[in-house]
This record gives sequence, C-alpha cells and structure tokens, in this order.
Amino acid sequence: MAEALPPATLGPLVRHIRQALEEAGVAEAALDARLIVEEATGAARADLLTDPGRALEGAQVEAARAMLARRLAGEPVHRILGCREFYGLRLALSPATLEPRPDTEALVDAALPFARRTADRRGTCRILDLGTGTGAVALALLANEPRAKALASDISPDALATAAANADIIGVAPRFTALRADWFDGIDGRFDLIVSNPPYIARREIATLAREVREHDPLAALDGGTDGLDAYRAIAAGSPAHLEADGAVAVEIGIGQETDVEALFAAHGLRLATTARDLAGVVRALVFSR
Repeated sequence: MAEALPPATLGPLVRHIRQALEEAGVAEAALDARLIVEEATGAARADLLTDPGRALEGAQVEAARAMLARRLAGEPVHRILGCREFYGLRLALSPATLEPRPDTEALVDAALPFARRTADRRGTCRILDLGTGTGAVALALLANEPRAKALASDISPDALATAAANADIIGVAPRFTALRADWFDGIDGRFDLIVSNPPYIARREIATLAREVREHDPLAALDGGTDGLDAYRAIAAGSPAHLEADGAVAVEIGIGQETDVEALFAAHGLRLATTARDLAGVVRALVFSR
C-alpha cells in the first residue's frame, strides 16, 4: 500500500498512511500517521482537522511515502523525524543516542524538587548527568531550574555532540558542559546532584525487546550486563567521592529492580530517600542521599 498513494490532499493522505500502518500491526498507527504527515507537509495539527482538503505538492507526498516506507520497515517514527519531545523540550536524536521516552520523565520529576531546594540554599545546583545521550535529563532540569548548571558525560563523542547541540537550541548552553567520560573515570570535583538513566536491560533480554528498540537504540545504552545492574554498581561505588555531603543521586531503574538497586547503594552508604512512578504506576526512579 505504501506505493499507491491517494490524491494529494491532506486528509486522504493521513488516512492512507494510518491504514497502511494498522495493516502492518503498528500499535500507534494514528499517532505515527499524523506525525509523518505533519513532518512531510509542514501542516500543523489543527490543519488536519480544519483543512483536510488542502492540496499538497508532489514533493510533499513523496516525502510522506518515503517516511511511511521507513516506518513499515520497523524504524521508529521519532528516528524518522530526527527528534522527540521530552519534558516539553524538542530534542534532536542521533544513531548514538537512546530515544528519550516518557518513562524517563519520572526521573526528572524525582530530581527537580531537590535541584530547586539546593538552588534556594546555595544560589545554584551543580548537576552531573552520567551517560547523558541526547542530554534529555540534564537539559530538562536546566530548563526548569535556571540557577542550575550541569556537567553531562558520555562515552560517545557523537552523543555528546548531539547533547551540546540540543543545549544550544534550548538556550541553556552557557550552563551545560559536555565531557567524554566512562562513568566517573575523568570526572573531577563534587556535585549537589548526580543523575543517570543508565543501561539496565539484562543482556539475555535484549533479543526480546521490540524491534524498534533492539535495532535502533544503541546497544551501549541498553546492555546492563548479565543481570542488568552493572551500571548501578559503577554509579553507587563512585558517587560518594563525587557527591556533596548533603547531595543526592537520582537514577532511573527497570521494572522490578528497586530492591537490588537500593541494596547496591546502601552498601556504599547511600540510603533511599524518594521514589517516583511512571505513568503506568511503575516505580521508575530512585533518589538516594547519604
């Protein structure tokens, strides 16, 4: 169906793409169809409702056809668009970055109140974001707490370039520094708040992930080792030496990892202070203090 496009008008194009995606078993076919057509034609969301008969140029229809073909081949729609919204921010993606997802907004929800309280006391909050990827977590915190500053680390130069570009677009670049580092290796100083959305998928489970994830998110951002806990071991071990006395560590976790991760941090003198749940009610973020 991707080859036989309907008349070049807005409404029929959306319906055609939605039907093709539904027939392919895409779970969010209606949403993906709307996003594809908006990107290909420059139409706003309201235009799809108020002006469905708008005539489209051949190049716009061809762009939509090409995007549909990529989506039918299993590429996630936001990879096709090259960006994704996170915590109200439009973030550019790259092959080296994990696609930020709504679950991770729970991590920002958990960390932001601490950042604000710290800034109230000290006039600023020094944040370290380990494994920053697109910069999503650090940038959301900076955008919502203008007194905060962030050092964002990653092992991938391409990811760091993407994060720095996102910081510039969002307008927080003067308060955002990107640094190549492997967890705490190469990190100097102490921070008020350490945050991370680390890889936490057990290696044996990666093959069972949805095609859109296992084929398009970078493996390094998914593989948490044999039991999925390798990154937490590194973060828990390194945090005390890089944390202010009244500082906090906030991490995202996978489903069912709460007890294991809490034990790892407790072994290094960090107690569980707060938890946050995602929209499905799953415990998704943990905040630790000394």
